[in-house]
Amino acid sequence: MARSEIPQQTPTPDPAVPPAPAAPAPERPSRWGDTMPRWLPRALLLLFLFAGLFQFATWAFHQLIGLFTMVLVSFFLSLAMEPAVDRMAARGVRRGVGTFIVFLAVLVCMGGFLTALGTLLVDQVGQVARQLPHLLNDLIGWVNSTFHSDLTLDQLQKRVLQDSGNAEKYAQQAADNIWGLSSTLLGGLFQLFTIALFTFYLTADGPRVRRTVCSLLPPAKQAEVLRAWEIALAKTGGYLYSRALLAVFSAAGHWVAFTLIGIPYAAALAIWVGVVSQFVPTIGTYLAGALPMLVALTVEPVDALWVLAFVVVYQQVENYLLQPRITARTVEVHPAVAFGSVIAGAALLGAVGAVIAIPAAATLQGFVSTYVKRYEVAQDPRIDRGEARRLRLRLRRLVSRGARGARDGEDG
Repeated sequence: MARSEIPQQTPTPDPAVPPAPAAPAPERPSRWGDTMPRWLPRALLLLFLFAGLFQFATWAFHQLIGLFTMVLVSFFLSLAMEPAVDRMAARGVRRGVGTFIVFLAVLVCMGGFLTALGTLLVDQVGQVARQLPHLLNDLIGWVNSTFHSDLTLDQLQKRVLQDSGNAEKYAQQAADNIWGLSSTLLGGLFQLFTIALFTFYLTADGPRVRRTVCSLLPPAKQAEVLRAWEIALAKTGGYLYSRALLAVFSAAGHWVAFTLIGIPYAAALAIWVGVVSQFVPTIGTYLAGALPMLVALTVEPVDALWVLAFVVVYQQVENYLLQPRITARTVEVHPAVAFGSVIAGAALLGAVGAVIAIPAAATLQGFVSTYVKRYEVAQDPRIDRGEARRLRLRLRRLVSRGARGARDGEDG
């Protein structure tokens, strides 16, 4: 038999000898998916979800900011009207009927104001239209004398007819502007109707609204909310009522002055000055005095100076005599705080924010003063240096008077 055909026997392992360790398997190349943490996909999903929710919330806020503004204005108007409705409700008048009566009074006042201004505007436009040929002749004469030209009214009319294409283009642009103005006017009327509707419901259902808000809060917080609501009622209502009273005094005083000066439509101009100077913050006085001065210029230029002088004098009388006495028990806001609040309100909400800024600042000030503890400050000359100097001067005068009296007594 050949050697290759001899069967080889497999050696039997010795149980006393431990088996040799198996060779390690070859390593596979690592992949990123095998080492990714389990929480990472969920974190990425939540990140995208929150980003989408933030984008949606931002879009919704920009779409609804107009509604939020109207609700805010309605809330402050309801705060101003609710004290009058509460008084009528205490006498047995239903809140809905009382709210309707207050609304009717406000609408009558606004209608009278707009009617007076409309009458004044129509009359002034009519006067300008009637005097337009004379104004054109005066203008052409001034141009000829100043620039040594030889223009006539006929040449001006021919030039206008030659530029009829441009005139047609300007007319088309004016028509487009009028259409846009009409759309803006309709949008403004819709916003006013929405504000009036919200104001009516918030005023008529004031107790129900407060009860609903308080039902969402624990009992410890309900008293705080009701206290803040009461402060807002007092400050907002006091602000508007004091402004209305100041507007009445201003209108009456300016009506007497304009009548004595001899300005036409003295009553309408006085109402304009009274309302605008009180309810338009910061620049209302200057806007109010501009219109009567322009009207006075059309009658007699000297009358415009008299109007300006009276407006300035009355403003000082109102600032130092009438306003402190009327607003002492309603709204006590420092002029610097009021000015800053108007600027902040205008920056946040435009003209609406400027109007409601002062009652909002008064409400915040009253609410903060309720919870901020104040301490009595000792007399210290470092606080008021002028007062210390006045006390020293007074003491010197008393000493000098005493010494003079003593010398007179010795001489006697």
